[in-house]
Amino acid sequence: MGGRFGHKARPPNPGGNSVRIMPKVKTHSGAKKRFKKTATGKFKFGGTFKRHLLTGRSQKRKRQARNGKYIGPSQQHQIEAMLPYGA
Repeated sequence: MGGRFGHKARPPNPGGNSVRIMPKVKTHSGAKKRFKKTATGKFKFGGTFKRHLLTGRSQKRKRQARNGKYIGPSQQHQIEAMLPYGA
């Protein structure tokens, strides 16, 4: 028996392949639920201020809140980092 946990140590590269594979990048689980990438590369999201306390708002404001919105160019790079595969 070898090693601390009672098993033999594995070779550093089991397949004998000399090519190193980069690790996968994890998608941010909160971002994938909130943003969708469009065909043009923009990110669309649901918008805010439409869940409660709607009685004090005008019909126009509530109607416009239904539509989705797009991420601005200043935050585009942040969302791209959280969604590396365009989820």
